[in-house]
Order: sequence, then C-alpha cells, then structure tokens
Amino acid sequence: MSIIPFSVLHRTKPLEKIQNTIFDLVIIGGGITGAGIALEAASRGLTVCLIEKNDFASGTSNKSTKLIHGGLRYLKQFEIGLVHESGTERAILNTLAPHLVVPEKMLLPLIEGGSYGKTLTSLGLMVYDFLADVNDDDKRKMLDKHKTLKKEPLLDDQFLLGGGYYTEYRTDDARLTIEILKQAAGFGATIINYCEMTSFNYTDSKIENIECIDQNSKERIIIKAANYVSATGPWVDVIRKKDVSLDNKRLHLTKGVHIVFPYEKLPIKQSIYFDVDDGRMVFAIPRGKTTYVGTTDTNYSGNLNHVVTTMADVDYLLNAINVMFPSVKLTVDDVESNWAGLRPLIHEDGKDPSELSRKDEIFVSDSGLISIAGGKLTGYRKMAHRVVETVLKTMSKEKKEHIKESFTDAIPLVTPALKSSEDVTLYINTIEKQLADFGITDTFYGSYLCSTFGKNADIILEKATTLSGKPNERLVKAELWYCVHYEMTNTLADFFVRRTSSLYFNIKSISKHLDVVVKDMKQYFNWDADRITAEKDQMQQLLYDATHYYETEF
Repeated sequence: MSIIPFSVLHRTKPLEKIQNTIFDLVIIGGGITGAGIALEAASRGLTVCLIEKNDFASGTSNKSTKLIHGGLRYLKQFEIGLVHESGTERAILNTLAPHLVVPEKMLLPLIEGGSYGKTLTSLGLMVYDFLADVNDDDKRKMLDKHKTLKKEPLLDDQFLLGGGYYTEYRTDDARLTIEILKQAAGFGATIINYCEMTSFNYTDSKIENIECIDQNSKERIIIKAANYVSATGPWVDVIRKKDVSLDNKRLHLTKGVHIVFPYEKLPIKQSIYFDVDDGRMVFAIPRGKTTYVGTTDTNYSGNLNHVVTTMADVDYLLNAINVMFPSVKLTVDDVESNWAGLRPLIHEDGKDPSELSRKDEIFVSDSGLISIAGGKLTGYRKMAHRVVETVLKTMSKEKKEHIKESFTDAIPLVTPALKSSEDVTLYINTIEKQLADFGITDTFYGSYLCSTFGKNADIILEKATTLSGKPNERLVKAELWYCVHYEMTNTLADFFVRRTSSLYFNIKSISKHLDVVVKDMKQYFNWDADRITAEKDQMQQLLYDATHYYETEF
C-alpha cells in the first residue's frame, strides 16, 4: 500500500486518487469525530476518504474546554453510562498519547449555598471514581477548609467550607484531531482539507456520489463510495437538508465561550471547577503562561461560520471569577484572548442548554447517508466504533470477513510514541537541555514542544540547527517547516491557530513571527501578492475576534 505524504505539497496525489477510486467509506467532516471514524475504519481494513471544507478541527474541535474529562456533572443528570464510558476512555487516551492527554489535578471548592454539599460531593466523587475506574493515585480526596486554602489561597475563605480533590485530563483538542488523522493516513486513508462537499447525486433515491469543490484550485471533484458519513458537528443538519432527510430529530446548538488571562493575572496553583450563581459550573485551568476560564452554555442560532464572543459572555465569566477569587479583581482589560465554539447537541423539548444530554446519536437516511451528532470530545473513539459498526451492517458477508476487529485502543496516537508520564518528563528534560545549548532557557518552550509535537520535536530541533536567524525565529521556522511537510498546513491560520494554538495561548508571539512565517509560506506554496494579502486579512480577523467582544452575535 502506497502512503501519500500528509502534506499540501503533495496535494495533487490525493485529489487524483479520490476521483479514481470507489471507496468503502467517505467521511464528510474533519473534526475529532470524523478523524476518529477515519482511524477506526482504515485500521480495520476499509478504504476510506475524508474531506474537510476548511482546515481540520477548525470548528467545534478546536474550541472545547480542552479536557478529556469523565463528566462529573453528568452524574447530576444520572448519565451513568456516559460517565463510565468517558472515564474509561480518558485512561486509554492517556496511555496512547501521554504527552497530549495529561493528568490534571482538579479542585472543587465547597462553598456556602453552593451546588454541592460535603456529603453529596464525597459520594459523587466516590461514585465517579468507581464508574471511571480511577487508579489509586488519582482517586478523590476530601479536604477541610484549611487544606483547601493551602491548595488554593486565592479562594474566598469567608464562604469556603472545604473541597473535593480529584483528577481530570487536559489535552489540546486540535492537536489530538490532527494526530488521529495522521495515524488514519498511515493506515491508508485518503485525507484532504479545503475540499468542500457541495451536493449529493442520486441513483434510484440512493446516493451515487458527492460533488465537491477544491478550495485551492476551485476545481469540481466527484467522489464515489459505498457508504457516506456526515460527521460535520454543527453542520449536520445543513448536510441533512442537502440530502432532504432532515426530520423531527434535529440539532440544538449551544455556544461555549472561554477567556484567557496571562498567568500572573490569575495565578491559580491547579485547575479549579467552581460554582456560578446560576447553578452552572465553570473551569479555571492553568496552561503554560496563561490561565483560561470557561465555559458559558447559551442557545445559539447565529452564523455557523463566524461564532464570536459577546460582551455578555465576558461579563458572565468575569463575574464568576471575581466572586470565586475576590482578590484578583479582574476586568475585561486583563483578558488576553478568547474563543467561542458550538456544541452540536440533540434537541430535547423543554430543556435548558446545560440540561441537554451530551450523548451521541446516529441518524440513517433513506438515501444511505449516515449522520452522527451530539457526543463529547472524550468519547470520540467509541462514537467512531458505533459509526463503523453501522457501516458494516450495509456490507456483504464476504466483504465483512476481511474486516478486522477494532483495535484503536492499542494504536499510539503519535509515532514515535512516548509510553508513560515518566517518559514525558524525561523527554522534556532532554528537550530543555537541547534548547539551552541553542540559547533558549525559557522552560516553557520545552514543555510546549513536547505537549504539541511529542517526540517529533526531535525533527523540529534538528531542522532548526540548519536554519539561520535568532534562536526563537529559527525554531518557529522549523515548526512551520514540520507542519507544512507533515501536517497538511495550508494557511497562516492553520499554523497559528490549530497546529500551535498560538492565537489562544501565546497570542503576542504572532505579531513577532508573522512576517517570517509569511515569507517561508510564500516560498513553500508560491503565493502571489493577492494570496498573501488574503492570508494576512484572515489572520487579522482572527486576531480581532480573539481580542474583541461583540454586542450581538452574527
């Protein structure tokens, strides 16, 4: 089997292949759900094509709370199965990518009049540990007021009763998506971004093929397969309308906003999961040189392609922070960046946004279109399995005899793999020594390279030694080179937003390195003046959205 390099520099090859192959499965949508389906299907022996109209993880899958969590709050909704599945999955993902799915101690303060009392919290966390099959080191501890304040001195001691201390797992949702897609490509899946599905063609009321537009060349493409899956998140109903199969089962979109502060503005010692006045719960999570806080949960009916943060969103989160940590006195001027994303939940009459189930659901239309909606980042692997099993039901007995059993629980998400948290710590130490020799003593950079690229940071560091310029500039150029040659990077936004998360967690670095990145991308892709202007304009819009707040949604 010939594997096509996962690079836009080799784009003509997958474009030719998708027009000359009848696939077992075409997946529309390159977020975490589509990526998981591609890996599940390709690793089991199906021929797979995945297309994404923008960049991978450019929608919901880059705008979550960036936690692989067990869903403690779902116990209140008696979502026992969801908590059990989520807890089991996060342990598997930590094993498959210990640099990318990292244990994160979480403190749940107990306050007077709060949603959780001591007894309920203790019982809830005990049930949570059991359902999530938590190991002994990570099991919950109940803390008195003194020990809770020692863990987090910024808490308001006037109303504090104590705390619950347990473990969640932090990740980078966009990086997780891209690594899964790279592995799927390694199993032979044909994967391409900036290829938009525009319509279905039918024979005898069944989907015969799909028409697409290559966003780079504007050429029309026909793709044919035995099965078609829509894993398009908030766009699931849009695709179902194209298929004329939208029925009473429909999406209920809610918006979640996160705001980011320089760490010194909100210097919490570990992640906090705390009460808000309206009965919701909010996370505050330290990451690198920042602390981010979220999320909101409000109904959404605006523009799917331009989801923004409003002043009301920011006020809600600022109020929550200042009530829980009264000494920090944060204002809107302290916010460094933000992101707003959508949750494609399944509509249930009479329920508020935060009450809606996070369970996934599969819809199969008369035309053969399989759509999946709902679900959580944590459950992507199980969702993928359910979709592929649905696909297999359409296949002949002879065809299914050649399909392997699922084994994505044993496929490392990054090659070469780091095998444990201890491996990760040792590898970061190794990187930091190399960086010191390189003239960079900022310990943040070693952790960043490891958590972003895993052991492939070695390739980046080696490349940096061959480049000219100041140390930081050489490293950024080496990162870009790697992302272009190994990760299908096609635009400035691909690099600064989804490959490196700079827009959210290192926003000031973008202005420092923008010209250098533009210069190199011009060389890689032969950009003309119009393309450079368009790229810069798009980046400026993203920077504006990340640092400004609108009065209303679009």
